[in-house]
Amino acid sequence: MSQTTPKILIISSDTGGGHRSAAQALSEGVLRFWQGESAVVRVIKAVEESHKLTEKGVNLYNWILRNKQHWMKYYYWLINKVRPETRSFFLNRCAVYLKEQFEKWCPHIVVSVHPMTQHIFARILKELKLADQIPLVTVVTDPCYGFWKGWVCDEVSLYLVANEEARQQLLDYGVAPEKIKISGMPIHPKFHEIDETDAKTARQAFGLNPEKFTVFVNAGWVGGGNIPQIFRELVRGDLDVQAVFLAGRNEELRKEAEEIAKTAKFPVKVIGYSDEIEKLMQSANVMVSKLGGLTTFEALACRLPIIADATTPPMPQEAGTVKLIAQKGAGILLENASDIVLTVQSLLGDSNKYKEMKAATVNLAIPNSTKNIIAEISALLPVKEKVAESEAVA
Repeated sequence: MSQTTPKILIISSDTGGGHRSAAQALSEGVLRFWQGESAVVRVIKAVEESHKLTEKGVNLYNWILRNKQHWMKYYYWLINKVRPETRSFFLNRCAVYLKEQFEKWCPHIVVSVHPMTQHIFARILKELKLADQIPLVTVVTDPCYGFWKGWVCDEVSLYLVANEEARQQLLDYGVAPEKIKISGMPIHPKFHEIDETDAKTARQAFGLNPEKFTVFVNAGWVGGGNIPQIFRELVRGDLDVQAVFLAGRNEELRKEAEEIAKTAKFPVKVIGYSDEIEKLMQSANVMVSKLGGLTTFEALACRLPIIADATTPPMPQEAGTVKLIAQKGAGILLENASDIVLTVQSLLGDSNKYKEMKAATVNLAIPNSTKNIIAEISALLPVKEKVAESEAVA
């Protein structure tokens, strides 16, 4: 590796799949969009890898997301109230491992895609007397107003946000306006629109009828929430469709879904975990899903209309996304699981309504957002002479 090769450390956590997807999108984005000198990227799960206690916190979050989604509003309130990411009790336990990882790799810039990670690295940079040399960038992966206070950290050099609404939330939390730039969401470049011919090919690859209206039922990365109940209601309908059910990292749910699929009056394919979500989205005509920030914008990038799970109130940080797609016409809010059959029928029976929803997706995604983010990160890196000097010191 050349002494002038920039090293980028991305810090994240697998609380749900969104932050993980954001980290992957930025890592791939560096490979695709980096201008000039090549750069190397390392991604670490800074929360769960640093201490057994914080690992348990991540496991608890994912358990609630999978099994007790209606509890999430209380979890959100507790975290915003206690602010564990700022407490010495947690920082002291995480600092040893993370400082060790930092010193081993000596990055030239640190990029956080998770609200619980940047505080600990701000402290590490201070302790190593590097706070004025190594930029700390936060890419906010919650796109709408009402997100976690943890995103705010005084030592962050630059915040990159999805839209004006997210910018306003940071301003209201007290962040200086010159520290915020609107860049769009960190969407992996593989999420993009394809034409109908390619969509038919994608359906065939999954063993589906290339001509049939396809419903993608997405239970998310952890697999669970309200989506399984919505799926049960869907398969009871006498619909002229086919469906794909994604169970995520939930093997029990996959097996349960396979049994449910046997009772369906239309073809259903059940899939466990997949790292080809973009192909599922591109093969589908509509997606049924909880509205996670990244999942939503990945679907919008694929020009995929959404039937959004609103059967229980959305998590506070996702409530704005629910309102956004409903107001802009890119999605339908499903308030009762039993309404899913009628909702799908309404799209089958009204082609103009479906076309309007598909057209509405175009105005909600910022084109080239990942490229924009990479450009902003690149602009903060020290000049080559400084990079070489810091390598020599390390």
